[in-house]
Amino acid sequence: MVLTYRDLAEIFSEKQGVQGDFAFYTVTDMAGDIQPKGLFISISEDSGSLSEAIAQGAIAVLWDKRNKLPNYTPNHFPVFFTDDSGDAIVQILTRYIEKLDGEATAKMETTNFKFSNKKLLNKNNESYDIAVMLKKIIEKQEKIHGGRG
Repeated sequence: MVLTYRDLAEIFSEKQGVQGDFAFYTVTDMAGDIQPKGLFISISEDSGSLSEAIAQGAIAVLWDKRNKLPNYTPNHFPVFFTDDSGDAIVQILTRYIEKLDGEATAKMETTNFKFSNKKLLNKNNESYDIAVMLKKIIEKQEKIHGGRG
């Protein structure tokens, strides 16, 4: 199971850009990391710039609506707006865990979540929940793929 545009659209009502039936293979808060078909989540200034994330493969962004979206953001680029990035991550992880709890097969593609724990710890009080949820996702993915992660 992969995280999809539809999953995010159900969580975040405020959005702009193209809508479609596409999947996210990477979710990260690190703009400089290679993120094929990625969802970039800017947690802090240390996360890096949206332009860098796009250059590394991001196809959408989760953006704190208190911050101005950069002028260079393409009009068609999918943007999901949130009031709280930490809470948004918890919502995304919860949705993904629910998907993994459904029917799963060994040949199923899964979404790769890559977060900088240091940034999460500095940003919000939900870091423990996020760490536990990420561990649960990894365990479920390993079970699906027969231990090859």
